[in-house]
Amino acid sequence: MEIVIASGKGGVGKSTFTGSLISLLSRDFKIAAVDADAEAPNLHIIFNVDKWDTEEEFSAAKTAVIHDSCINCGLCRNVCIYEAIYEKDGKHHIKSYLCEGCAACKMVCPVDGAIEIKDTISGWLRTATTKFGPLVSAELDVGKPNSGKLVTEEKRIAREWKKEGKVEHIIVDAAAGIGCQVISSVSGANMVLIVAEPTPSSVSDMKRMYDLAKHFGIETKIIVNKDGMNPGFKGIEDFARENNVEIIGRIPYDPEVPKALSAMKPLVEFSPDSKASRAIIEIAEQIRGWL
Repeated sequence: MEIVIASGKGGVGKSTFTGSLISLLSRDFKIAAVDADAEAPNLHIIFNVDKWDTEEEFSAAKTAVIHDSCINCGLCRNVCIYEAIYEKDGKHHIKSYLCEGCAACKMVCPVDGAIEIKDTISGWLRTATTKFGPLVSAELDVGKPNSGKLVTEEKRIAREWKKEGKVEHIIVDAAAGIGCQVISSVSGANMVLIVAEPTPSSVSDMKRMYDLAKHFGIETKIIVNKDGMNPGFKGIEDFARENNVEIIGRIPYDPEVPKALSAMKPLVEFSPDSKASRAIIEIAEQIRGWL
């Protein structure tokens, strides 16, 4: 199976849950972990990865470069809707962090070869061997687009591992929101587990995540994290009942969680008898049955 842990809202505990889930399932299965939050990856911190096995540059973006043959006519600056071109000391330059590589400047430039559109680094792809199995992660360069393409490449690597028999199942830790990264995360998955906390903002974002998974026809289930921190709030239960979505587990608020993060260990490894660990173990038993 390929299971995606998502939420819509950030900070609800996706990575905390994912790290513990992989720790438990890796005892019986060969699991590939995919950290699909290219803008802020952190699964490697939970797995205490201090060295990457492989690290390669990923290029999916383009940027313009102005050469010395430029006659400084200013046509490029006038046509750039991203305001990435500026004049200094009588010469035109590119702000690479604003340039989208659309090539409008090159099209209007009267001097052949004065402006060139080049590939630029979008980020980095990384793999590591952990005690719980192989991990593939990515990091988007600051201000660069194409986070979705990075995640697609991560999943390609994990699926290659599966094809080669190195792993049996793939678990994807998705980013917050429902943008390009998350769309790439759920593409081709068998199951989406939405982690939600009992707050109105989390329920609002959970609904959008559910709509995204439903759009792609992917079966969805809900996990309530930090259960009990907002007594009397029934937003998650109401949504689940109205949409016939199963809540497969409830993880109570537990002060052991931040301690485990500080120790760079999955919660079930750091404090296996804690309240949250016991709840995660029960959820993992259900998922073990699916696998």
